[in-house]
Amino acid sequence: MSTPGPPAAGAPTAGPAPAARHAGWIELFFDLVFVAFVAQLAHGLHGDPGARDFAVLLALYFPAWWMWANITVAANLFADDGPRRRLAMLFAMLFLAAMAAAVPEADGDRGAAYALGYAGTRLVLLALWWPATRATERRPVPRRRPLAYCLGFAVLWTASAAAPASWRLAVWAVLVAAEMALLLSSRGAGIPRPVHTGHLVERVGLFVIIVLGESVLSVVTATDATWTAEAGAVAVLGFVLLAALWWSYFDFATTAAELVIGRSRMRDAYVLARDVAGFLHYFVTFGIIALAAGLGTAVEDAGHEHLPQGALWALGGGLALYHAAHAAIALRFGRPPRRIAVWAVPGIGIPLLIALAGRALAPWLVVLLLAAEAVGHLVYAERRARSGWAASLR
Repeated sequence: MSTPGPPAAGAPTAGPAPAARHAGWIELFFDLVFVAFVAQLAHGLHGDPGARDFAVLLALYFPAWWMWANITVAANLFADDGPRRRLAMLFAMLFLAAMAAAVPEADGDRGAAYALGYAGTRLVLLALWWPATRATERRPVPRRRPLAYCLGFAVLWTASAAAPASWRLAVWAVLVAAEMALLLSSRGAGIPRPVHTGHLVERVGLFVIIVLGESVLSVVTATDATWTAEAGAVAVLGFVLLAALWWSYFDFATTAAELVIGRSRMRDAYVLARDVAGFLHYFVTFGIIALAAGLGTAVEDAGHEHLPQGALWALGGGLALYHAAHAAIALRFGRPPRRIAVWAVPGIGIPLLIALAGRALAPWLVVLLLAAEAVGHLVYAERRARSGWAASLR
């Protein structure tokens, strides 16, 4: 796949709008509910999580993340700060807060609350999209699209609340698969106006800041609970790891996204944004959430001989997933696989090796090695940037 070239003459693009757009106050307030949701997920991976814990939380995270992505796209396309939109966003916060509260037992007693919360967010999305179906719009959206995508799935998720607890996760998986099939089959049809690239990149970047913030909070909270020299040393190493991820992400990943999406044709830009900001950043952010849980455990267990295997997978697996998602983003942007492999293979392989061998390593050494990998990745990126090859990194 090649990087999209310049748009044809007269083709609408997703490039920067004449007036710069930034996240509105209601969008920033809306993000606060995800601080709670991310904290719930990280708490579920704290200590020694098993394979089932990872699988369940990964599954529970997707509907909430996908709703955040859907509402972000709606806010991107329809720049409205009126009372109707504000009320819709506030209702979305309430529904998502219910989902967050249900996360610890969503595969059990609280499953109905989780399903009904998600059904409510679909109705909010319907309210945000419905005005775009009016004939007065330059490109009105066919009414069947929001009715099927929003109202239809709201009804199905409501019905899933009545399913037996042992069947709910399977039912939800089928509903998510059906929603993805409907979305992928459309390939951007029905999008009424160009995507505002700068706003979208900023919104996704703010979510990355949320999950990085949860990681910092996990380190600080664990240090406060333990308060030993060993815990302090691991906390400092953990902070170095997070700082390196922040530096590389906001120096390279955001820049590449704005350049590639911004120069694409309107429908191509929407599909790129859907794939990169929607699907692939789900894995980017979950990788950091797993890291947050693992760092908290590493600080608390700093005085032990080694970390539990679940914590090692949260740390090494989280960092490997983060790099793997960025490698997939680079491929989606059309970067040559051989150039991606130079940083992706060690970026994925080294953390996985550390997770596998970590039972023989002290907690501080595990975090040190992971931090060294992240710093090494950053140094490599900076050197390539100075050589004029920054675009090949992401």
